Amino acid sequence: MIGKFIRTALGMVLAIGIGSSSFAGEVEVLHYWTSGGEARSVAELKRLLEARGHTWKDMAVAGGGGESAATVLKSRVLAGNPPTAAQIKGPSIQEWGDEDVLASLNSVAEKNKWDDLLPRVVADVMKYDGDYVAVPVNVHRVNWMWVNPAVFEKAGATIPTTWDEFFVAADKIKAAGLIPVAHGGQAWQDATVFESVVLATGGAEFYRKAFVNLDSAALNSDTMVKSFETLRKIKSYTDKDAPGRDWNLATSMVINGKAGMQFMGDWAKGEFTAAGKAPGKDYECLPAPGTAGAFTFNIDSFIIFEGDDESSEAREAFAATIMEPEFQEVFNLNKGSIPARLNMPRDKFDSCAHDSMDTFVSSAKEGTLVPSMAHGMSTYGSVQGAIYDVVTEFYNSDTSATDAAKKLASGVQASRY
Repeated sequence: MIGKFIRTALGMVLAIGIGSSSFAGEVEVLHYWTSGGEARSVAELKRLLEARGHTWKDMAVAGGGGESAATVLKSRVLAGNPPTAAQIKGPSIQEWGDEDVLASLNSVAEKNKWDDLLPRVVADVMKYDGDYVAVPVNVHRVNWMWVNPAVFEKAGATIPTTWDEFFVAADKIKAAGLIPVAHGGQAWQDATVFESVVLATGGAEFYRKAFVNLDSAALNSDTMVKSFETLRKIKSYTDKDAPGRDWNLATSMVINGKAGMQFMGDWAKGEFTAAGKAPGKDYECLPAPGTAGAFTFNIDSFIIFEGDDESSEAREAFAATIMEPEFQEVFNLNKGSIPARLNMPRDKFDSCAHDSMDTFVSSAKEGTLVPSMAHGMSTYGSVQGAIYDVVTEFYNSDTSATDAAKKLASGVQASRY
């Protein structure tokens, strides 16, 4: 992170908390939602905020994993010029809380009864030292597999539910002259596939030991070695143009029938929706092989920085608008995710969303609800970066799975200190 030394510089720029004001204001929003379904979702938030009389200043930073946006945010804060709100999630919320630069959202949370409206697992992520400092937009399920059934039909393949079945189906799709797996060779996408493989190979308890507790024995284990071996086999079913491809372009390959499958979070569904495709007809949404009943969650959220009193009304309105039923419904219909807010009407949501809602609740009860490592929910950025490095190095080299597991354990331990 950026260090405590920034407080002195920020003190000259930032006022205290969210107060009350009768003036409309401007909200500068730093985010990384730039693809089709994401852009439609952002536009909806902008519309609702402006309907309250406030002004939206957009600061979009492309990059599906958010690394570029995080870099821009740090530079803005260091310069004493933070945006009003920034898209941040997971442990990164705690890191920014440590810097003492976030506005308290307790007043708007109490007024609108957020503790009653949010599942406990979501509310806890939004708090720092017991105080609300972030507002949740949605809940994503990461461990999805997106399928074009027409590709499977053409290849005479069966949609897989296990990795053994996956390799059989992938061979048939490849033999039919099509691409089995649409993938973008970027570190966060490699990690997205890998965490689903680990979840399938070791189960939720092993996943927690490895990616939440950062247990060295789990990180350097036979189960992790097997996971790396599976990842390498999956790569053999991607195409030569995969390196550097953006995730939404990979999704388009499935939409257009060039590829059979993609392993990606449910934001991919926003791309299918934007293309006018319907689940159960044009595409299928299934848990990644071996992960049925488990739910790897990723919660999008915004932190709000301290600012002057004149802008406090706009800041509070921004936070309140995100939690309103109208926004939670429209945003998540566009984005492909499910509402963070409980007890929302389900009639407008499709079968994929219903399955996600049901599994979110059941996995929480059964102990198979786990935070996404690849999407910054399970650990701090330094540790996540170390995992990324090992996974991507393995993915793009001939490093053995055994050596990769050893490097994973040592890299994670080194990044913690």
